[in-house]
Amino acid sequence: MTMKLDTLQATLEKVLGEQIIDLKREFGEITIRVAPGHYAAVAKTLRDHSELRFEQLIDLCGVDYSSYGEGAYEGPRFAAVSHLLSVTKNWRLRLKVLAANDDFPCVASVTPIWNSANWFEREAFDMFGIIFEGHEDLRRILTDYGFIGHPMRKDFPTTGHVEMRYDAEQKRVIYQPVTIEPREITPRVIREDNYGGL
Repeated sequence: MTMKLDTLQATLEKVLGEQIIDLKREFGEITIRVAPGHYAAVAKTLRDHSELRFEQLIDLCGVDYSSYGEGAYEGPRFAAVSHLLSVTKNWRLRLKVLAANDDFPCVASVTPIWNSANWFEREAFDMFGIIFEGHEDLRRILTDYGFIGHPMRKDFPTTGHVEMRYDAEQKRVIYQPVTIEPREITPRVIREDNYGGL
């Protein structure tokens, strides 16, 4: 396995060179980080270069680093992380890009390169608010169209802002402010004598 990772690392450094901001090798995997301006070009090179051949995008997810390192992290807040697979070469790679602007996180879409990124990018947009520039159908996929906010951001309240319920009098679904009352949810455990044979 080490020789395979050595070969992949050497190939990445040779082909991508200065476009790699950071290359980490941990837990038997390689992660490369690239600048937002080079993201689409690097993705295309990873797919098309004869020595790399990452034909498949397995997963793409959003990340919110706002409380990373117990709040000690000071870099960009949002990232898009892709997991790539080369069936031809039988190796994997993690590709990370950090959005330059925390207030309006935006990176290029890789859907034209790997069409499997389509719904993953929509999910990252819906949950984290990351804009994928060039995506042809960037709209919510998991939350309601009228939903306000992005639930996976670490500053989003765990109870949400509104709740919806069916109102029998109005005979329709209505939205209203959240009515959850804070309470202690520690379960009480009552054990019988000789529980579990003890």
